[in-house]
Amino acid sequence: MTHPRTRPRVIVSVIATVDGRVALNRTSRLLDPSARQLWESAWPPDVPELLARGSAVIEKSGATVVLEGSGTFVPDAAPPLALAPVNVPPGDFLPAVGSPRWFAVVDGRGRMEWTFKGDGTTRLLVVVNKSTPSGYLGFLRSSGIPYLSASGLPAMIEKFGSELGATCVVSEAGGGLNGALLRAGLVDELHVITVPAVVGGFGTPSMFDGPPLSLSEAPVKLRTVDVQVGGHGSIWTRYKID
Repeated sequence: MTHPRTRPRVIVSVIATVDGRVALNRTSRLLDPSARQLWESAWPPDVPELLARGSAVIEKSGATVVLEGSGTFVPDAAPPLALAPVNVPPGDFLPAVGSPRWFAVVDGRGRMEWTFKGDGTTRLLVVVNKSTPSGYLGFLRSSGIPYLSASGLPAMIEKFGSELGATCVVSEAGGGLNGALLRAGLVDELHVITVPAVVGGFGTPSMFDGPPLSLSEAPVKLRTVDVQVGGHGSIWTRYKID
């Protein structure tokens, strides 16, 4: 069941192999140059053109928030930063409301020691929750990094609208966060570039990870809106979820 249109629209945008994989395995991060090079070695020459096409569609959507999960940056088992508890006011920390674009990262466990805070057009924003260690919140405040505190994904998406003025959010996250968004009924569109390659492997991240469906749950139906086939076999497909 989708949520009423009182929230920003959510687009999931991914590059995947034919078997739906979005990474080589669960232990390597695509931010690592060697893993990235190996991953992109499977891309035919038509992928950049399809990426540009997809980016143009997203640009027209008016998206001002790009969403990522902390798993993009740190291993699944990475612990919280070792920071002493501090007293911080409850709620959000938004010293820079008005940024034209936001790069939002869900990091409720407080695992990322950020050095990148944004550039001239995009500002880093961290999404935390009531269980996030106070030491991490203090670190974000002292670093001038804005954060939103949200009790769950629906509240997070709502806050992107109410606090940041967003009308559209693009998730470029991994399968864990995308799967949670899908199960929460928060995904409105899926944009996927399918490259003609196969990864396979138990536990390899896919477009939408998470617990398996029960016998009382039905698959989410998609409506195909647009399909573009590249000259070397890659396919860009835009789906809507009604």
